[in-house]
Amino acid sequence: MCAKKKSGATAYQCSQCGYTQPRWLGRCPDCGAWNTLEETTLSTDNALPLGIPGSGRPGSRPLPLSAVESRDGSRFVLGLPEFDRVLGGGAMKRSAILIGGEPGIGKSTLLLQAAEAARTNGRVLYVSGEESAAQIRSRADRLSLASDRIEVLCTGLLEDITRTLNELNPVFVIIDSIQTVFSPDAGMVPGTVNQLKLCSQELVSWVKERDAVLFLVAHVTKDGTIAGPKALEHLVDTVLSFDRNEEDIRFLRAQKNRFGSVDELGIFQMTAEGLVAVQDPASLFIVTRTGELPPGVAVVPVFEGSRVFLVEIQALTVPAKSAMTRVYSGMIDSSRVSRVAAVLEKRIGLRFSDQDIYVNVAGGVRLAESAVDAALAAALYSARTDIPSPRSTALIGELSLAGEIRPVGRLKPRVKAAKTLGFSRVIAPAAEEGSEAVGDIRSLVSLVFGGKGKP
Repeated sequence: MCAKKKSGATAYQCSQCGYTQPRWLGRCPDCGAWNTLEETTLSTDNALPLGIPGSGRPGSRPLPLSAVESRDGSRFVLGLPEFDRVLGGGAMKRSAILIGGEPGIGKSTLLLQAAEAARTNGRVLYVSGEESAAQIRSRADRLSLASDRIEVLCTGLLEDITRTLNELNPVFVIIDSIQTVFSPDAGMVPGTVNQLKLCSQELVSWVKERDAVLFLVAHVTKDGTIAGPKALEHLVDTVLSFDRNEEDIRFLRAQKNRFGSVDELGIFQMTAEGLVAVQDPASLFIVTRTGELPPGVAVVPVFEGSRVFLVEIQALTVPAKSAMTRVYSGMIDSSRVSRVAAVLEKRIGLRFSDQDIYVNVAGGVRLAESAVDAALAAALYSARTDIPSPRSTALIGELSLAGEIRPVGRLKPRVKAAKTLGFSRVIAPAAEEGSEAVGDIRSLVSLVFGGKGKP
């Protein structure tokens, strides 16, 4: 029988899967990740690491579900329509929200603007482990925000934060950032797996018992994922990602939302006055041109949550520089591009197997829905043949391996959005009012390119 490990002993825990073992290894035996085992401190005789729920906490008693008070619709409206839309209509009370994004993208600015609107509901606490109080005040002045009823605490010590929370009892709490919070019970180095689990658990436990909202700002890795163990994302109610395109446009998405949809997209523009909502997002991703379209361009109406955007897909084909051809596509999955090119080659006879393919989406928005297949096929055909698509034409439809143009969901609002923005022709797989019906890829090429096409 193995001896119990004493409290205060050390072990090594995988930051990816949470596997714990007594010695350091280069590779985790459970998930196979390399260099993810980090030193942690064991808190009890049963060898549970600190920060794991249930490690030394008093037991809870069951409660009949019928006795639980329902709190549906109890939200804080943050006063930023794009932010409220992504959250599902506002921030739900007693919820924890994790927001991640690259440095300098505007996470602190966004939350400070939301805090200014939330102060009408009660006291606001802004906890900063990265900036001084003077820096936060300077940002608030630059954004012309009212700073009354917003309390600032510049510390990373968990015990100071929890004491202040209990004293002030704020309704809106910002922790900027969770990677800077630490407790001596889990060591003195912030940002470790142990620290993140322990500190997050304490803060989330606090907000679950009060009519407040907790925002945790998180660092991201070089790959754009939230730094730290995946357990951090499981612990909170909502996970938001904040990213940008090459310009000053910011995109806010929900990767997880227990109280709303994960399909909504919030679009902001960074200005001297802070983050402001884009007034006309439907046409944001369309390039304004005079004259005919260049070869390799096609337009498709896509859904992001409850809104329709007109998006321009751009394609370019060049002879492969080696025996191995490649697909360069950042905004559309490269496997989708390869599949559409293969269907064109098989059903139309247009060769792509000796071409390098480059695909881009104007405005930097990522497209994942199948409704973009028809427009992608038209863009690839146009790029390969050097024949431009007709101006003011939008295409909708999913492309099957048999070359069929299949129907897609919510066709009517897509057609309506395209017509509203001045597209005189909408080609779709069903005869929706205002659109032209198409059944397969050969018919699509003939309808779009007419006598210039090579079906």
